[in-house]
Amino acid sequence: MTTEEGPPARRWRRWPAEAMRWVLAAILILAMADMLAGVVLRYVVVRITDYFDLPGISFFWVEEVGEFALCWLTFIGAAVAILERTHFALVVLTHRLPPPLQRPLERVNYLLIAGFGGVTAFYGWKVSALNAMLVSPALSINLGFLFFAAVGGGGLIALYGLAVACGVVRPRDLELPVGPE
Repeated sequence: MTTEEGPPARRWRRWPAEAMRWVLAAILILAMADMLAGVVLRYVVVRITDYFDLPGISFFWVEEVGEFALCWLTFIGAAVAILERTHFALVVLTHRLPPPLQRPLERVNYLLIAGFGGVTAFYGWKVSALNAMLVSPALSINLGFLFFAAVGGGGLIALYGLAVACGVVRPRDLELPVGPE
């Protein structure tokens, strides 16, 4: 094992994906806490306030927080799934090709994924800029931030796709079905 391929080099290559996994975990915890708060507010607090004839509590913010969290979770998760190889894949022909042809074909596939991410980021930027003057009704958050998830996720998809295609980062190994001998 050379010094370039040693553990520090591998850790350096993995830290962006690890950081995104932590971001995903934080967003997921936020989304779950938001849903739990929504359920408690709707089915417990509303009954208590009705029973004691207290003023109602507005919980319309719960839906907006959930929408923002789901949007960001989806786009960042799609990018991380490239490195985890958890996207849907249909292996019909490629596993039957000789191994020297499989790797270049895989690189072309990741270049196409990177191109898709770039297009998503480009048009996400346009939609985000178009909606930057609008705010959400309950929390008054700039809606450009919501649509900026496409820019961030698309950029990460392009970055991870290029990194895998160029061999800088290797996705998690996948056990492919063995073709007929």
